Amino acid sequence: MHTPALATPAHWLAARRELLAREKEFTRARDDLSRARRALPWVQLTKSYTFDAPSGRVSLADLFAGRSQLIVQHFMFGPGWEEGCPNCSFMLDHFAPTVAHLAARDVAFAAVSRAPMAEILPFQQRLGWPVNWVSSAGSDFNFDFHVSFRPDEMATGAVDYNYTRRPFPHSEAPGISVFARDDAGALYHTYSTYGRGVEVIMGTYALLDLVPKGRDEDALEYASAWIRYHDRYEHASSAT
Repeated sequence: MHTPALATPAHWLAARRELLAREKEFTRARDDLSRARRALPWVQLTKSYTFDAPSGRVSLADLFAGRSQLIVQHFMFGPGWEEGCPNCSFMLDHFAPTVAHLAARDVAFAAVSRAPMAEILPFQQRLGWPVNWVSSAGSDFNFDFHVSFRPDEMATGAVDYNYTRRPFPHSEAPGISVFARDDAGALYHTYSTYGRGVEVIMGTYALLDLVPKGRDEDALEYASAWIRYHDRYEHASSAT
């Protein structure tokens, strides 16, 4: 671990106050950005999307569960995969405990994957996520929101992801989308974020940014190579 310059308590306090001023500036900028995000125009959905759920066939409107706002995690889990994406699992580890709190603020949550429910349910049960998770198999939902790519798209060497045309190594991609429903029942797409934008839910990263080693990913093959399913870490059996 790199040890930075040492300081007396007085010098540390002066440096900390200087950093605090920058942190407050960042907080104000983040609040401004959040207001701009909420001010984006909405797109009314004209296509009817349906999904397979444990209870049977459900619509996108059903995923709102009587609320006016819906957050969807686009969970990378394609048909025939043995397991869902580890990074998306890391995301859902953070989403799952927030569901009750989101519901208290008129927000529903659902995870959506293209894998069939017969493949989703055992994986969900294994990792213990008590969330609404549905399958978009047979639906255009994933393709329309640019988190799944058909073979002919992959064959071109570039797909539409994160608001640009770019190469992508997989036929499934991560993302978060937000929807709204008005009093008349009309549905709207209000926001989607992809790539590093999904870090908004990854509170572990925010905490790692506080500690001396930070995320400590520079020497890894790729940034998130350290992430495991939460039951696959060496310490998992003894964690409390």
